[in-house]
Amino acid sequence: MNIYLPYLIMGAVIVLFFLAERRNPEAVTRFEENALAVLLALITLVSFTQVIARYGFNSGWTGALEFTRILFAWMILFGMSYGLKQGMHLGVDALLRLFPKPVFRFFAIFGAVCAFLYAAILIESSWLGIFGADTSGGAMVYWAKFYQVGIGLDDLRYPEWMQDTFGLKERVQRWIAYLILPIGLGLFAFRALQAVVAIWRGEREMVIAGHEAEDLVAENRNVLKD
Repeated sequence: MNIYLPYLIMGAVIVLFFLAERRNPEAVTRFEENALAVLLALITLVSFTQVIARYGFNSGWTGALEFTRILFAWMILFGMSYGLKQGMHLGVDALLRLFPKPVFRFFAIFGAVCAFLYAAILIESSWLGIFGADTSGGAMVYWAKFYQVGIGLDDLRYPEWMQDTFGLKERVQRWIAYLILPIGLGLFAFRALQAVVAIWRGEREMVIAGHEAEDLVAENRNVLKD
């Protein structure tokens, strides 16, 4: 296997998002929201039908739990980049707001850079060797090993008609389920770099929503008075 395959996949997705946002940013946002909504709806639907099947008909799908767990992982790993893009990640900014504006801006950029470094370490940690750290591994290595070995998931299996038609193995390969690792972390790093640029240009204040509670109180001040 080409060791650069996961990097190519991650890079291709980032380039597609970048080009699409330059053309129609609203459409990209709708796509992200719809993708997250579909994942959440599938989790709810599978869980609901599984409860009905188990308690109503003493039956059920053996792969349901594993399937919903994978969907949940996809929703988290894909949603964290959307949350960073929209400034939904919570944080504490009470101390930072006491500093002068230039200092506040410096720490805001520092926070965005830290978010990027966090994603970079999870993607591939061997680059930390330039600082003397003896580390190796990361999402890319983890995903590539499953791709090479071709091991299947525990309970999730292809339907028999797919096995017969396409000559597939019985169990769904783990690398397919874990494909969200390079995609999700790559998008998170991409959104962190976007935040660095936006804060530098003055188009964005921070990467977190630290003053969310204050804003909610201000918006509902009249309601609270009543």
